[in-house]
Amino acid sequence: MKSKITGVGCYIPPIVKTNRDFMVNEFYDEHFAKIQLAPEVIARKFESITGIQERRYASADMQCSDMATLAAEEAIKDAGCSREEIDQIIVAHNFGDVIKHTIQTDAVPSIASRVKHKLGIQNPNCVAYDVLFGCPGWVQGMIQAHAFLQVGMAKRCLVIGAEALSRVLDPHDRDSMIFADGAGASIIELADNTTSGILSMSAQSHCTDEVDYLHLGKSNFPESDPRIRYVKMKGRKVYEYAIKHVPLAMKDCIDKAGVSINEISKIFIHQANEKLDEAIVRELYKLYGETTMPEHLMPMNIHKLGNSSVATIPTLYSMVKKGEMNGYRISEGDVVLFASVGAGMNINAICYRV
Repeated sequence: MKSKITGVGCYIPPIVKTNRDFMVNEFYDEHFAKIQLAPEVIARKFESITGIQERRYASADMQCSDMATLAAEEAIKDAGCSREEIDQIIVAHNFGDVIKHTIQTDAVPSIASRVKHKLGIQNPNCVAYDVLFGCPGWVQGMIQAHAFLQVGMAKRCLVIGAEALSRVLDPHDRDSMIFADGAGASIIELADNTTSGILSMSAQSHCTDEVDYLHLGKSNFPESDPRIRYVKMKGRKVYEYAIKHVPLAMKDCIDKAGVSINEISKIFIHQANEKLDEAIVRELYKLYGETTMPEHLMPMNIHKLGNSSVATIPTLYSMVKKGEMNGYRISEGDVVLFASVGAGMNINAICYRV
């Protein structure tokens, strides 16, 4: 019996924020000193490093749980299953529903419970719970769902990654330009008489010196209210950590699957930073003695959607699976790799045969 993805879906928010929109901001560094570069210069440098030209924000009346529900409905429809036959709802996020007109995060009751409520699922045996694992949360949710499926504790799971990062951004921090909102979802269930399914997985947490590379902190603006906290990132530390550890986790996953690097058709990597993602994949191929990576290996939607944390991989996979990414297709029998890195610091990967 294989753990097979039978349905995918996503919700892409309607509000487009271009880099030009940030040119009115006054940026300060982590030492509360004003950055002397002109905002338009900062925006141009940002795009050259990250590849991000635009990002999507949720409308004022849209919460993280709302986006998660919309993505879930699309995945359920794509799978053609009854929502009452879902055994688990696993929602990966980081900040929950942010209370309107504040920056206070709200995750009680859990986002998964709210999604189950919004979906109208009556079955009490459908267990709803959240996963807090940083940006790799959706991949970790898939790993957990796979484990429950394989031991017979579930037959069908709904795994969602949803985030409204725009609600917890410091407008005086250049890193705020990276983040975005969105949701992606998948139905994964037990299937027999098939070669499709999860082949292997790998996950690690490094929580010593790395634990606060992403955290909540005071605004960079020196006169801000110290009681209000925003998402903060030690960008250079995250970059160095990811380059060192993520390729090793990806290789471990591929090797456990018993496939060769040349059998990998597509790599769906967390859409964090274009140059970082490309560097990670190049390092992976170097581990196999390869000096170049194949063309059309790594689909990317970060240019227009930004970094929506846990939503990036399921959104990207849904778009490619449904033929919505020009130049990228996946077919039955293809072997693909999901890989992510994020707060904790956490990393993980899944090798999957379509």
